[in-house]
Order: sequence, then structure tokens, then C-alpha cells
Amino acid sequence: MTITDSPTTSRQKDAQVSLNRIFAAGAAADYATHLRVHGAFDPRAVASGLLHELERSGLTGRGGAGFAAWRKLGATEDAANARAFSGSATVIANGAEGEPRSWKDAVLLKNAPHLVIDGLLAAGAALGRSRLYVYASEGSLDSVRAAVAERRDARAITLMAAPDTFISGEASAVVNSIENDDARPRDHVRRLSESGLRKRPTLVHNVETLAHIGLIARHGADWFREAGAVRDPGTRLVTVSGDVGREGVFEIAGGMRLSDILAAAGVDRDRVSAVLVGGYHGTWLRSTQLDVPFSASGLASAGAQPGAGVLIVIGRQRCGLASTAEIVEYLAAESARQCGPCMFGLPALAERMSALAAGQVQRHGVADVARLADSVTGRGACHHPDGTARLVQSALVAFDDDVKAHLSGRCTRAARA
Repeated sequence: MTITDSPTTSRQKDAQVSLNRIFAAGAAADYATHLRVHGAFDPRAVASGLLHELERSGLTGRGGAGFAAWRKLGATEDAANARAFSGSATVIANGAEGEPRSWKDAVLLKNAPHLVIDGLLAAGAALGRSRLYVYASEGSLDSVRAAVAERRDARAITLMAAPDTFISGEASAVVNSIENDDARPRDHVRRLSESGLRKRPTLVHNVETLAHIGLIARHGADWFREAGAVRDPGTRLVTVSGDVGREGVFEIAGGMRLSDILAAAGVDRDRVSAVLVGGYHGTWLRSTQLDVPFSASGLASAGAQPGAGVLIVIGRQRCGLASTAEIVEYLAAESARQCGPCMFGLPALAERMSALAAGQVQRHGVADVARLADSVTGRGACHHPDGTARLVQSALVAFDDDVKAHLSGRCTRAARA
């Protein structure tokens, strides 16, 4: 697997509009180049109108959950205004990217850190006198540190290193890591927008979301909506990996068909068995389900969501059950181990899934896998068990023919290798 340092661009005709938005300043752009391409920017000048522009833009979060960006900002603003004193909010740019097959945030922070800083400053200005943080891997912080040193308006930003764990990017884990050096999710009794870092109203946005906010603050909602689809405006970053012609990070127009994205990555559809959409907490789609828009509304019909824009392709020679079992084993090991579903449910699910992949279960064993997946859903302290269960449940559907073969003690995929 090759992790690209620079973004790649699709050449599919009519598939994308004004594709090179986030990376318009080029690879690893310094502040002078950033200003030359994007123009000067004063966060205070756009503070009062930012919430309205975000609502008009239709921007949704790019970190996985897909919440409307304006709603998160508005909820934090309401909580901050309700406090006994003003300027009590915190804004955190989340670039932890614990998902092993997602590279978009690392590529973004390496190549366009100033755009992320612009969005962070704009959100902070909209909330009043706020405390600002960038939370990312130590490697990604190198470019952010250099960017902060280039500009006076960013000197108050605090940089915090995120540990290399799958759950380190969960919003409450981000807050817990900064405050207590413990990157595990905490209880969700109160929303972070009401009581987050040091009990302050806290806005946690993915770094890509903030990069888009930086562009919207400059150019407005109408400009943002010139790209993409009506129900999925703007552009988004996706990471494509697996059995593809070229792995990489692509900036695509919202609503672009999944099949077109894969074609841009050199994928021969006839050789595809399935695609894992949304990363390790995502959903397997068969090769016959790829003619759908890569958007929340488009993927919903197939039971999937964009998540953090992760696409993992497996060819027809690869066993989807074995691939799923490997992922579930990893996810079980990466749990926070602070609730029953994580401590007991996920290891049991991993064990049963591995047995199915090895052809070591009887027919009732498939029912056991499905039952275990159901039993952990909605019962964890965070959504880690839910995401793992969703992955397993989708595998039982997408690879139903493989399930039948494995029950008879054979693997049709392995025979094609």
C-alpha cells in the first residue's frame, strides 16, 4: 500500500466541476503562495455572517458523521451565549484520522494547512474570543507548525499530538485526549457543544470541514454550491485504496457516481468483487451497486454512508469474508475496553467471524455471527461497536454466496487466485 503525499486528480470528463479547490495553491503551499491564490482573509470581517453562509452552503461534516456544519456551529454559539461570560468557547480542528485506510487529512494538512487554519480562525471568530486547537498525528503537525509560524494571526493556536489509535479521532476522545491525555471516548450525557473541553462549549470539526469553511468564508455559499450536486454541494476528499490502478486522495465533486470515482483510480469494474464504503466502520457494496452517487442521499438506498470518504476495493480473487474477519479482529483490538460490548462483544464477534472465514462453522454459526452483531449495536459507550457490527452485517449480505461456500468447507475466491 502506498500512501501518497500529494492529492491526485481525476480526469473523468464532465465528472467534476472546478476540481482543484482545496489544493488550488499547489503541493505544500507556503503562506505567500496561499495568499496569492486565495487572497487576503480577515476572520473578524466574516464572523457575523458565517453561520448564515454555512447554512446556505449545505456543507456537511467530512469526518464521518456528516452533520450539517452550520448546526454544530450554531449549537456551540448558543451554548456560549448562554454562559455567564462571553468568549467561552473552544474550537478543535480534528485531524487524528485513526482510520488506517484514510489518508485525506494527512494529505490535506501537508499540502493546504493554511486553508485549515483559515477555517479554524473563522469558526473561532464567529464564536467570540475562543481557544483554538489543532489535534493531529505528530507527523501531520510538522506542516501545521510551520504554517502557524508563518502567520501572526495563528500564534494563539495550540497544537496537540493525537495517538495512533483507531478511536483517537472520536469527538469526545479528542476532548479527553487534550484535557486528560487519555484518547478514549467519554460518556455522552452532555453534548460537547454544551460542555466539552474543561466544561466549555466545544466545537470539534474535521480538518477538511474547516478547509471548506475557510473557502466559504472567503467566497460565499453560492460559490461553494457551483460544484457538486443540489443535495451534495461542493467538493469532498476521498481516499481510494486496495485492488486499484492507483491508490490516492482525490478531490471529487459532490454527488459524483461511485463508479466514476473508481474509474478515476484505474479500477476495472469487471474485476471488482466489492467495495467497502466509509472505511472500517462502513458498508460493503457489491460490484452491481456502484452506480450510485457518492453522497448521503445517494448511498442511503444501498444502506451506506460516505463516512470519512474511504473506499477500499477488493478484486474477485480476494475473499471478502477473510478481509472482513481481518478488519473485525483489528477493531476488537482497538477498542477502548471501557464497556461490555467492547470488552466482550467485539472479541467474540471477531472470533466467530474468523471461524466463518476459515470455513470452521456450521449453518447455525452464521446466525451466531448475526446475533452477536445485533447484540453490541446501540449498547456501547461510543459508536465503535455499532460501526463494527454494521461492517459485519453488510458482509453477510454482500458475500452471501461466499458464506454458502464456506459453510461447505470451500472458498470460491481462493480458487481464483
